[in-house]
Amino acid sequence: MTKKFSIEIDFKLCKSCGICYWVCPTHAIVKGELEAPKIESNEKCIGCMQCANLCPDFAINIRQAGVRVPS
Repeated sequence: MTKKFSIEIDFKLCKSCGICYWVCPTHAIVKGELEAPKIESNEKCIGCMQCANLCPDFAINIRQAGVRVPS
């Protein structure tokens, strides 16, 4: 069974630099309107974390779908 991931982008922090969609190997994140990132498909995300690790604004969070984070 393959793991599924969920991409979360905080657009209040995002400056639309484009790094995330340039480094995404599966094109789960693509260039949207005004060059802002757009989540094309969570199904395409392989959880490589390149987008989250390279985001200079810490605006991207990748979570494994179905896994709850304790509050």
